[in-house]
Amino acid sequence: MTSEKEKVDDNGEGAPERAGLVLATLIIVAAVANLPLAMANVALPSIGAYFNASQTQLNLVAVSYSLGLACSVLWLGALGDRYGRKLLLILGVTLAIPAALISGLAPSIEVLIFGRLFGGFAAGMAYPTTLSLITALWAPGPPRTRAIALWAAIGGAISVSGPLLSGLLLQSLYWGSVFLIVLPLAIVALLMALKFVPAHVNEADEAVDNMGGIFSVVLIATFVLALNFLPVADYRTFALVLLLISAVTTALFVWQQRRAANPLYDLKVAGRRTFWVAAVAGIIVFGSLMGAMFIGQQFLQNVLAYSTLNAGLAVLPAGICMILVAPRSAKIVEARGSRLTLLGGYVFILLGFLAMLFLWKENISYLYVGLAYALVGIGIGLAGTPASRSLTGSVPITRAGMASGTADLQRDLGGAMFQSFFGALLAAGYTSAIAVQLAAYPDAATVPASVSSSMELSFAGAQAVAAQYPQYAAQITAAAKAAFLQGDQYAYLAGIIAVLGGAALVFFLFPKHEEEQKMLAEFHAADMAPKTAVPPDASAGMPQQPASL
Repeated sequence: MTSEKEKVDDNGEGAPERAGLVLATLIIVAAVANLPLAMANVALPSIGAYFNASQTQLNLVAVSYSLGLACSVLWLGALGDRYGRKLLLILGVTLAIPAALISGLAPSIEVLIFGRLFGGFAAGMAYPTTLSLITALWAPGPPRTRAIALWAAIGGAISVSGPLLSGLLLQSLYWGSVFLIVLPLAIVALLMALKFVPAHVNEADEAVDNMGGIFSVVLIATFVLALNFLPVADYRTFALVLLLISAVTTALFVWQQRRAANPLYDLKVAGRRTFWVAAVAGIIVFGSLMGAMFIGQQFLQNVLAYSTLNAGLAVLPAGICMILVAPRSAKIVEARGSRLTLLGGYVFILLGFLAMLFLWKENISYLYVGLAYALVGIGIGLAGTPASRSLTGSVPITRAGMASGTADLQRDLGGAMFQSFFGALLAAGYTSAIAVQLAAYPDAATVPASVSSSMELSFAGAQAVAAQYPQYAAQITAAAKAAFLQGDQYAYLAGIIAVLGGAALVFFLFPKHEEEQKMLAEFHAADMAPKTAVPPDASAGMPQQPASL
């Protein structure tokens, strides 16, 4: 009887049996993990109004899902490599169901944040496994590059389509519907995974570095949370404590990786230029997308007064461009190398942020909105494939979880960092601008403290005040829009600086095409070289034999 492991062969094309169904299943599983990332962004104004939430609380709603993903993918990816990628994938998709119910039915903003965080951990089980399985099932070269391109493009497009789906739901349903919509997709993904995904393919047999896994969770979680709270004056001390914990845990993590027999994160592999430069470059690439979506959705609804449906429709150019460009990106990577393709992506992302900085003003036409999103979409479509492909090509098959975990960190840590940082800059800029406007008001002394604190809380807080004082609604809304526009400028400038830094890193440190091919071939040869068996006991009197014999 043929086992599932034996069925996973080349078929003469470097792909598994039923490759199309397997890849479709992995993409749908990735969709279950990806959709909740962006769908909350459209609902943020509705959530803020329903719970009377602060801008910091809204930032946590947006970032908690990607935070759960980011801090768990390395550990969970290693567990999948050891105990079964298919098992972990199925467990993650299954847990996505109660996570969606908790978020969609949350009675308070705190429960909603918890539900999002729990959903992120569930996605951390399923999502990294999708790229691990592509790495394990598809042979290196064009077959794997094409599979990764489709996985990256369709997965990214699904993330971008999340706001449109959210907008459609919010036209007639309440805010929680955007979290519940993932339920039927999770059931489909679960059934397909059980039927089509092979089990036990090129898995490791070494013990998992669980201590390193715990350190990785703590260091990422504390770092991302610190970014959220650092610009908020009342929480600055708390944020500094979190940064200190993150720094100490990072040192412990590195120490643990250097001493562990089977480290969670092989620092020798991570030190390969094709790995670490691509990892950092990808964090900036995908973080830019999530940051632009996060700020952009609030801009469209708060400043331009778009409906939730129109706000969702507005981002479609990004998804369309990603789908159209990603297949071309795979061809450019094979013909011209990852470095050139990454740099091309950075150019378009930079143009997108410049469009946001200089063109996104009050009362602009949709042309400027669509242009910025299209430019970012082209950039992600170009850069996404080489960023992921370089990681998978730089590691041994048995460490596919390390590569896929890092690829997920590109999206999730990048998204968490950029949303946290952009949101914090927006909150700080908004609060400062509102405070200045209130101080300049001729009758500032007569403004009740509850009114000023509500207005400084967030744009939703200002709208709540406007509803209480309809005779001043126009002035309050105008002040809130002006404050928002001042805050989001800081976010776009930060994005431009990050993109320029990432482009410089790739330009100076990522190897050119011929050198990249040579390095990847050397890594593959070294990783596939037969290991020497442990010498037997001297008392056994047996000669030492190579492991390959």
